Amino acid sequence: MTGWVAIAGLGPGAEALVTPEVTATLAEATDVVGYIPYVARVAERPGLTLHASDNRVELDRARHALEMAAGGRRVVVVSSGDPGVFAMAAAVFEALEAGAPEWRDLDIRVLPGITAMLAAAARAGAPLGHDFCAINLSDNLKPWALIEKRLRLAAEADFAMAFYNPRSKARPEGFARVLELLREACGDDRPVIFARAVSTPEERLTVVPLTEARPEMADMRTVVLVGSSLTRVLRDGPRPLVYTPRSAPE
Repeated sequence: MTGWVAIAGLGPGAEALVTPEVTATLAEATDVVGYIPYVARVAERPGLTLHASDNRVELDRARHALEMAAGGRRVVVVSSGDPGVFAMAAAVFEALEAGAPEWRDLDIRVLPGITAMLAAAARAGAPLGHDFCAINLSDNLKPWALIEKRLRLAAEADFAMAFYNPRSKARPEGFARVLELLREACGDDRPVIFARAVSTPEERLTVVPLTEARPEMADMRTVVLVGSSLTRVLRDGPRPLVYTPRSAPE
């Protein structure tokens, strides 16, 4: 087949954080597929068709991309951050597994991007400098009981944690419960970083101890990073610097 699919990460927001590989692939594309605000980040040009769709139709979007590629189109499926982190790469492979056998012959590539989690950590210092985990707090695709279980186990294992999709207008109570669980499980004043719209003009970074973290500090454009029991905050300079040492006690 002459068509191909590239699943690309557009990074956290700033154009400077889009990789050269992604930029070059977009320049070759005939079609771009993705969630409305991510497709809007791709510049229009002759020969390029933009296919924007709602956030709740990931499998439909993936099938559409594969169908177009099977017809000879050069398709880029865009996500923010990295496409393999709570994004479209998994959806494309799920559609591929369940789809037409001839789709298996397509050239399908995943192009990495800078995740919001890593961009936020870099702005704060190095809070993910030792073992960490990432948890999506949306219960759209998994039950809330599973989220709570993973939170408790991650806290028990003393991971630093990164939370995606912490608090939406439709489920504001969920993040309040998350903070309650963390206070119960951690029992200390470890730092919490609220990193909103990192690398954009709306960027805001707030560092508070867990006891002072409040649900309204987060929204769907915020990544929340929670330190481990070893995480340190340096407050002597112009801004707080948060880091987790790479060495752990025996």
